[in-house]
Amino acid sequence: MFTIFIGYVESMRREDRYKGVIDWFQANVPIAETELHYRNPYELLIAVILSAQCTDKRVNQVTPALYEAFPGPEALAASSPEVVYEYIKSVSYPHNKAKHLVGMAKMLTDVFHGIVPSDVNELQKLPGVGRKTANVVASVVYNKPVMAVDTHVFRVSNRIGLTTDSKTPLETEKTLVKYIPREWVAKAHHWLILHGRYTCLARKPKCETCGLQRWCKYYQAHS
Repeated sequence: MFTIFIGYVESMRREDRYKGVIDWFQANVPIAETELHYRNPYELLIAVILSAQCTDKRVNQVTPALYEAFPGPEALAASSPEVVYEYIKSVSYPHNKAKHLVGMAKMLTDVFHGIVPSDVNELQKLPGVGRKTANVVASVVYNKPVMAVDTHVFRVSNRIGLTTDSKTPLETEKTLVKYIPREWVAKAHHWLILHGRYTCLARKPKCETCGLQRWCKYYQAHS
């Protein structure tokens, strides 16, 4: 029976693997959303910039005071990196992120009239906003069918076999967007992140309790 299972996983069509994984997430993780705390697009943009190479838990610890001190982009734009640093000094790379936040707020105020744009290319014009950050904001706030690829998404999608041939985050993003139905792309971003954060761990994945065993190439190879 096990040999048959291995052969089934190895020979599975990519489309069938995607369908199986998505169907499982739909049934077992109906609610999947960012763990960053925010109340509006401006606050989410701040939180995502701060979350680069930092845990959501740490970001959520510093943002309440930051949001209160700078309730809108105009207030943040009028501040300085030195002042902002004091609010975020416990996150990773606080000096650079303080500069990015002030620069982002100034451009958001001067160019975008204080409104966080929904277009990924426009978002990437803001200081501190790369493709991943832009995709997060566009998908979470505006429900755009874009896929933000962080370390969790990159690892999980490759392990399962969704993006076996993808060697870069951009290749992974393009493959996932190609095969995931458009209406599920934004949610799938959270499915993969949460799965990587709590089940498909980097050093020791919890394969024995994972519900995706039937479709996972990694499980097949290491069982």
